[in-house]
Formats: sequence, structure tokens, C-alpha cells
Amino acid sequence: MFKIFALLFLILFVWSFFIEPNLLTVKKYKVNNLDGKKIVFVSDFHIAKADRRRLKRIVKKINEINPDLVLSGGDFIKGHTGKTTLPIEEQAKEFSKIKAPIITVLGNHDAWYDKYRVKTALEKYGITVLHNTNTKVGNLYIAGVEDMQTSVPEVTVALENTEFPRILLSHTPDIYYNVKEDVDLILAGHVHGGQVRLPFFGALICPSKYGTKFASGDFKETQNRMIVTKGLGTSILTVRFNDIPEIVVLEE
Repeated sequence: MFKIFALLFLILFVWSFFIEPNLLTVKKYKVNNLDGKKIVFVSDFHIAKADRRRLKRIVKKINEINPDLVLSGGDFIKGHTGKTTLPIEEQAKEFSKIKAPIITVLGNHDAWYDKYRVKTALEKYGITVLHNTNTKVGNLYIAGVEDMQTSVPEVTVALENTEFPRILLSHTPDIYYNVKEDVDLILAGHVHGGQVRLPFFGALICPSKYGTKFASGDFKETQNRMIVTKGLGTSILTVRFNDIPEIVVLEE
């Protein structure tokens, strides 16, 4: 009996630490008012020094989806200090191979590392970084707020001079109840789906003041709809269980 349990533990360990974190799935949502665009939403890459192959797979998969626009919730950096992360300059160069415009906000790990360096590297390769600002793609406005944990998100400022349709990017879903303005969609990440989700129980823990409520999925508890992605990377422990990394696709 002990050998059976030991074998099961070994299988679960290998799966959770070495296999599932490197898998990739696509989650599709129907969304109104996208100006006819197919949009990819990704977040929480947390690219480590040894993650070059994972990064290339992400870029390849996004190009296979052939989106008109890519939106990102940030957190390119792995860890808090940058010692374990793939240099943001190398990441930005690889992301520039995506054959669609990329618009992103920055996450808490990006800010802890060096927000200015991350922003500069991304913009060098043509990636738009929003920080309580907005931009227009066709007839669609994309607004993005600063990360709530490391800065001050100013929704009203970010939405200045925008019209419908408009999407609001936030690194964290904790912004949800603070958005008093009407938007067509809020997109967020940060919580990684909990990283470990037990059958019949769900996410164990999420870095959110709302606990596991906004772990991932589609929410409509105010006048605004919010979609939260499970993200693509891991934080603290390089582990995922029943929580495969995902690319979100939005289509009308």
C-alpha cells in the first residue's frame, strides 16, 4: 500500500511541477462590441531564465490563433528581484514576433523589478504600455490602469476622452467594484486561477482581497462584465494542478 501511495505522490509531483505548468490551452469567450476584431488576452507570463522554449511556444500559439489584437495583463518578470527572470529585453524581442499589435499594462512583479526598464524594453519593440492611459485601435478604445498593489489605478483618468466600445485592462481583478464607469469589458489576471485547484473544491488560495472569488472566469456582478484569465506562468512555487495555463480568445 505504501508503494502505491508513494508512486501516486511521485506521479502527482512530476505532473504538477514539470508537466502541467508547461501545457497550454485556449479558452474562448463570446463578447459583444469588439469592432469585429478577434482579440487574444494573455497575462502573468513570469518568464524565467530557463523558459525560452515556453516563451517561444506562447508566441507561436498566439500567431496560430491569428488575432487582430493582443491584450496583456502584465507580469512578464519572474520573481521579485529579477535574479531568476529572463531579461525583459530578450522577452520583448520575442514578443515582437507576434503578428498583431500588442497592448499591455504592467503587473506587480514588473514594478518590483523595475517598471521603467520593463516599459522601455517593451516600447522599444513596438508594444504599447498603458499606465492610467488609453489608446485606440480602429474604433475600439483600450484603457489600462496602474497595478493596484504597487501604484494607484485611476480608472476615470484612464478612460478620459474614450467612447464606446471600450475595454479596460487591469492587472488585478480587485479593481472590479471600483469601476463606476460603464465599459464593454474588464480584463484581468494576477491570481493565476489559484495555481492549484482541487476537484469539487476549486482554487486553494488567490492573492486577492476577495479570496478565491475571482480566481478565473466570467463575471457580471455590476453593470460591467469582467473576464479573469488563469494566466500563463507561476509565482512562488512553479506548480500548477488542475489549472492549465491559458490563452483567452475573445470573439463576437
